[in-house]
Amino acid sequence: MKITGKTALIIIDVQNDFCPGGALPVPNGNLVVAPLNRAAERFASRGLPVFASRDWHPMETEHFQEYGGPWPVHCVQGTHGAAFHPDLRLPENAIILSKGIDRYADGYSAFEGISWTGLPFAELLRSKGVRHLCVGGLATDYCVRATVLDAIKRGLEVTVLADGVAGVDIIPGDSQRALEEMQQAGARIVRVDELQVPRTASTEKTQSSVIDIPYPGGKG
Repeated sequence: MKITGKTALIIIDVQNDFCPGGALPVPNGNLVVAPLNRAAERFASRGLPVFASRDWHPMETEHFQEYGGPWPVHCVQGTHGAAFHPDLRLPENAIILSKGIDRYADGYSAFEGISWTGLPFAELLRSKGVRHLCVGGLATDYCVRATVLDAIKRGLEVTVLADGVAGVDIIPGDSQRALEEMQQAGARIVRVDELQVPRTASTEKTQSSVIDIPYPGGKG
């Protein structure tokens, strides 16, 4: 599939707690790392923006079962579980989006995330003229789904990377149903190696946020 227009890649929540051995593992969640590495390298080498979102929860949040939420404790700010998978190779100028930082919000969609400077994802996309979003990461039936549907509602063209996503499937078939819902909403679903990514006229440089840089005031 040939990509046209200004396109960005968003890698969603490929964190230790969502991979095998983590607090809330996605079955085979680690298998998305290799194709997403290829996608990130391809986008970065052509001067296209790469974003990576992460759950970045406070210890006390209504997202967790202990405080009335649906999920066990996971991806707490500054912990090993909240770190990106060690094999994930993000470009040095990847922009990190932290979400779920409000104790009263689940933070499923990357559009709820903000950069370390406090800029929301939608504003960052507008500033770069992005009209097409390629999406991969974890989990298909939760944060990927929420991000894709939000992007479509905002008028963006969306492509889901089929081999770059994996789902929780708490109810068997949830991931497939999520893919079908995204496709029916207007998203295309392709494999990473089917993408034909054009070069841009210049290679943009943005401040590196790959290292976990704390927010002002210590909010992570």
